[in-house]
Amino acid sequence: MRTRRMSKEQGKRCNISRFPNFHKSGSIKGMKRIYYGLDALLVRCGDYIYNVSSEPNIYYQASI
Repeated sequence: MRTRRMSKEQGKRCNISRFPNFHKSGSIKGMKRIYYGLDALLVRCGDYIYNVSSEPNIYYQASI
C-alpha cells in the first residue's frame, strides 16, 4: 500500500498531529480496510502514519 512521506518539520507546520494516526509498524492495508476506507489518504511523518483524508491538500503537498 502506498503512503506519501512528510518530514517532521513539514508535519509541525501543518499541525498533522490533529489527524487520526497509527504506528508505522501497523498494517496499512488492515487500517484502510477496517477503519479508514480503501480510498483514505495516508501520510507518513516520523514514526506515525496519519489519515489526512479530511484535508487532501496535505496529502498532495507530501512527497511520494
